[in-house]
Amino acid sequence: MTVRIVRLGSPRLESEGLRIGTVRRPPRGIPKAEYASRNIYDVWFPNLAPSKALLKEASPKDDPSWRTFKRRFLAEMNAPEARRTLDLLAALSHDTNFSVGCYCENEARCHRSILRELLGKRGAAFA
Repeated sequence: MTVRIVRLGSPRLESEGLRIGTVRRPPRGIPKAEYASRNIYDVWFPNLAPSKALLKEASPKDDPSWRTFKRRFLAEMNAPEARRTLDLLAALSHDTNFSVGCYCENEARCHRSILRELLGKRGAAFA
């Protein structure tokens, strides 16, 4: 059993399990009933998405802005609710398959790379 970190909208992998969308907003122009069939996500979970303020202030375009974004997002993920959620997902990764994702094309400049790091520190099992 494992967790995968994916780009939302990408083709699903075999045994990927439940796809969790850790994004601030649902996709525009796609009916809610089609999110899963279009490989967007099965469950929307904005609790692990960057805050609106962070997205507005620190768009990770270059190295300095990425460092600022990462520092601020790590601070957001240090809140008790986020820490408990990350602990839960890390534990679940040992018992069931699921994936966590975002829309960003480049994972290296996306909060999902930080989620991968945080889940790894909690002992998550990755595919």
